[in-house]
Amino acid sequence: MKAPIPLRNVPQSNIFRKGDVFVLFGELFGRGYANGLINEARKAGMTVVGITVGRRDENNALRALTAEELATAEANLGGRIINVPLMAGFDLDAPAGEPTPTDLLADMTLKSWQDDKLDWAHIEKCRAVGVKRFKDSVAQVMTELEGMIPSGSNAFFAHTMAGGIPKVKVFLAIANRIYKGRGERFLSSSALLNSDLGKLILMNFDEVTANTFQHLIEGSAAIRSRLEKAGGQVRYTAYGYHGTEILIDDQYQWQTYTSYTQGKAKMRLENIAEAAWVQGIKATVYNCPEIRTNSSDIFVGVELSLFPLLKALKKEQGGAWAEAQWQACRDVLQEGQTLESLLQKIDDYNASDVMKGFRNFAAWPMANSAELAEVMIGTSEEITKMHKTRDALVTDVLSSLVLEGTGPLMFHESSNPSAPVLWLNHDVIAKQLNLTHR
Repeated sequence: MKAPIPLRNVPQSNIFRKGDVFVLFGELFGRGYANGLINEARKAGMTVVGITVGRRDENNALRALTAEELATAEANLGGRIINVPLMAGFDLDAPAGEPTPTDLLADMTLKSWQDDKLDWAHIEKCRAVGVKRFKDSVAQVMTELEGMIPSGSNAFFAHTMAGGIPKVKVFLAIANRIYKGRGERFLSSSALLNSDLGKLILMNFDEVTANTFQHLIEGSAAIRSRLEKAGGQVRYTAYGYHGTEILIDDQYQWQTYTSYTQGKAKMRLENIAEAAWVQGIKATVYNCPEIRTNSSDIFVGVELSLFPLLKALKKEQGGAWAEAQWQACRDVLQEGQTLESLLQKIDDYNASDVMKGFRNFAAWPMANSAELAEVMIGTSEEITKMHKTRDALVTDVLSSLVLEGTGPLMFHESSNPSAPVLWLNHDVIAKQLNLTHR
């Protein structure tokens, strides 16, 4: 990918209707992008079907949901869930009686982890076990799904899987230094990625974030063939991240959060969509803007790219509704603090030489630096202090708006997708929101 491919105009197409089936390939947890797509599917009258990633028992063995857990998950989804555990990744997999990758990491300490080495032949055996388990489960899911999608109908498969960090104590300490540390507590992200621990994490990211999309596309081939032969259409979407265009100096310019450890896995996800597209399969990765979610809060500074959305709402003719969003953001600031001064801090941040150096699309994903941490984390902390409370932030308001905007954009563009990889930047998000609230 040599340059971002932006979706500039709000799509209006819709092939989906009552009787069609929306399949969420990933469990619905808390606040996140998937909610926007599900809302659109419901509006269209589609049948919503989900899956579960399963749960771990006291021995870390993967299991299906209990009846109570299943009822709660189905109520949350608003549809039926196929109760076959589809936990991605291989960090807790191993040949019978042998240690898992997570077991191998257990003895790592904050002093030793950069020098500790892993048995890569064994890791590959664990990976093979994990991949086979996942693909076998996908086959089971597709067998159940076969009877739930009528011939002649359309199907929308929405991939939402991401992540893959093994649950080991040492990583929490490392992550706090990479993503939150500055000064003496700063740790370079390249130190992690050059270690055996980092290499294992990148492998697991590939399996969770990217390769599961391939397994979905391949696993649903029989369903896709049956539907298409009967005149139906099948679409696949996935959530990417590869930086976002935001307003800088009143121009939409690409920028990114650094260091984005999953970057290479997200590019692999893009490659899978491109390869499917060549085969005539309409699979599209939508690179979405930075937001605050339950899982992103560890990345201090990721929220800084959100603030210019306020200016985009006005630039794209939001009128009175845009003004109301500005007021909602003013309302969460302390007395004596202004939204204008907050946005000036963001302008100064984006204008700094340090940040300009990271607006390098060809070099993405770049490692962090001590200078970056000082500017980014420092700015984040300054802005957070401008609020009345950490429990109600401007970025909460703006994250909700981004989630609201991406759902209809992805849903309608997928009816007649223009490319296998598309960027949803602040301009088209603002256009969609303004159109919705006109």
